[in-house]
Amino acid sequence: MLFDAYGDNAVYQWIGWIIVFLALIGFNEIARRTKIGGITCFLVIPGILTAYFIAIYAGAAAGAEWALNNPTYLYMNSWFHYAKLYAATAGCIGFLILKYHWGSLGKAEWFKCFPFVIVAINILIAVVSDFESAVRAFGTTWVSSEGVTLYGGWHNVFNGVAGILNIFVMTGWWGIYVSKKKQDMLWPDMTWVFILSYDIWNFCYTYNCLPTHSWYCGLALLLAPTVANFFWNKGGWIQNRAYTLSLWCMFCQVVPMFANDSIFAVQSVNNPDVNLVVSILALVANVAAVGYVIYRAKKLGVNPYTHEVFKGTRDYEQAMLREENAA
Repeated sequence: MLFDAYGDNAVYQWIGWIIVFLALIGFNEIARRTKIGGITCFLVIPGILTAYFIAIYAGAAAGAEWALNNPTYLYMNSWFHYAKLYAATAGCIGFLILKYHWGSLGKAEWFKCFPFVIVAINILIAVVSDFESAVRAFGTTWVSSEGVTLYGGWHNVFNGVAGILNIFVMTGWWGIYVSKKKQDMLWPDMTWVFILSYDIWNFCYTYNCLPTHSWYCGLALLLAPTVANFFWNKGGWIQNRAYTLSLWCMFCQVVPMFANDSIFAVQSVNNPDVNLVVSILALVANVAAVGYVIYRAKKLGVNPYTHEVFKGTRDYEQAMLREENAA
């Protein structure tokens, strides 16, 4: 088994998973369907939370008990969680700018490469975290600042390399469009090839480096945007992913004990042999995905990053039917 999801709490653990999965889908719909929903979720709430985080750390520096014992201060204090929260939220804001054509940035052709840049940054944050474990404790364990025991080893190296390869599976960087009714920013060239290779790699990252959260952020959080893209928001996967990731990070930063230590909490088995198998799978998947991108680029005779290489495929054409200027 990958997770300790059995025993007396198993029913609650599965209920927790279903609640998180449905809540992420629901809040993603609220954020994407209206301008006020997006502004509230990714400008207003992050602004309030930033003031809250500053107050906590200012209080802790002054020795205030309420701050020193605050769950956010105790259990969500690593560089990774703050980097991920603000990088994901920056992506959401950039996507709002693109889909609503806000200001000169929203109308600038060069800004269409922003989704690639911000996704690459988010991937690299996780890659650095994987390599951090390998450097800190290769072949043994180390305890993070949040009190989580992590194994370091080849699994971190293999998955870190898989993450770097995953960046090169993103094609057609300038092929960014807006959907009808301006509900979604579309990236049609981001087809199942990238989505599958990303999901496998990112699940492996959470499994390696976030063993107390992987049940939720490695499964529910990854499946929510993928299901939305598959059934009703074709071409909008990257927006779905950014929105759900930002919302989950905000929730966990404020209520870490839900996933850490509650009746809903689920631990991974945290076994380096299992981690190694999952990491090899992630590496193989991304080597295959890069190979397929090269094949498609040669077949069409184009640069896969300046041109879209999945034109003519079912995923691409279905996404383009949703484009605001589609025939």
